[in-house]
Amino acid sequence: MTATVLVADDEREIADVCRRYLEREGYTVLVAEDGERAMRMWDEHRPDLLVLDLMMPGKSGWEVCSAIRDEEDVPIIMLTARGEESDRLLGLTLGADDYLTKPFSPRELVLRVRNILRRSAPRPHEADHRRHQALESGNSSEDVRFEGLSLYPAQRRVTIRGEDVDLTAKEFDLLEWFVRHPGQVFSRSQLLSRVWDIAFEGDSTTVTVHMRRLREKIEPNPSEPTFLKTVWGIGYKFEGRTIE
Repeated sequence: MTATVLVADDEREIADVCRRYLEREGYTVLVAEDGERAMRMWDEHRPDLLVLDLMMPGKSGWEVCSAIRDEEDVPIIMLTARGEESDRLLGLTLGADDYLTKPFSPRELVLRVRNILRRSAPRPHEADHRRHQALESGNSSEDVRFEGLSLYPAQRRVTIRGEDVDLTAKEFDLLEWFVRHPGQVFSRSQLLSRVWDIAFEGDSTTVTVHMRRLREKIEPNPSEPTFLKTVWGIGYKFEGRTIE
């Protein structure tokens, strides 16, 4: 089934270029020129992924992202102006899965859309390939249980002390990578490559923000994490006592 992508940007040239490149890859593309129109199209069509410009007339990309996150865990890519680090951080904090800084290559946008959709909702004909990858990487569909934390890949479900935790698609992917590799230390660049499938040219903001959000959701005290440990000067690792 063809995935539907909603592109919301008040700069017509950017929206048109995004639409053309995504349609060439076989996606159905909806275009909105402002945040309010984006919300109406979201309500009507429920696209599989959204590309949102942060600064739009009416509702901003922040507001659209926040409103949609209150309803559903659909993948979201934010578009930001160069140098607006605070905007990128806010977008990621609100639940965006990824961001691109303007000006950007439309080919890179297509690649990120493809990777995010593949990871969040594997297509049936990819199942055998993904199973093979999972076996090679240490991932599988088997449930994993630690004291205080359980992960159920088939349902993409996580519980903390028996209570369900609401994670975004990328937060789940990141946590699953860690629980499949307990005790191993991963740098931010390694996590970008292995969880996001893309080299981010050294920008580790995405990993930092997702780690903070994960800790806020699964740790009893995020300031003194039990599971997701920082290895200073290197990166992060997962610690936990398994339950057979």
